[in-house]
Amino acid sequence: MDPDEQAIRSLIETWMRATVEGDLPRILELIDDDVVFLGPGRPPMRGKEGFAAASRAMEGKTRVEGTAGIQEIRVFGDWAYCWNHLRVTVRPVDGGAPTHLGGPTLSVLRKKADGEWALFRDANMLTPEKSIP
Repeated sequence: MDPDEQAIRSLIETWMRATVEGDLPRILELIDDDVVFLGPGRPPMRGKEGFAAASRAMEGKTRVEGTAGIQEIRVFGDWAYCWNHLRVTVRPVDGGAPTHLGGPTLSVLRKKADGEWALFRDANMLTPEKSIP
């Protein structure tokens, strides 16, 4: 496997693990300062600080579990894209009903000056699912 593809796979694994662990500082290391997140029915979330603020607003309120099924990774020099299929369960810590989401995502990554990959753009098309086995 190409070293860049392996590095991107590792980034995704780290992201998923950090999400489950609630490790926001680790997630922030994986995204570009100028990141943009796109999702259905929501305005774009812009910048690392915007992501951090939205994440902090949810701290202590939910637990997230999920899986990422990588469908395709293509690398073009210092740019790459990754198509994933995500399944996520968001559980309120107060014991409310969990929310199950699933669907494709398409991420654009950029290699930074230090040679590390960072999430630059992310189109998240998750929609509610009845349940996740």
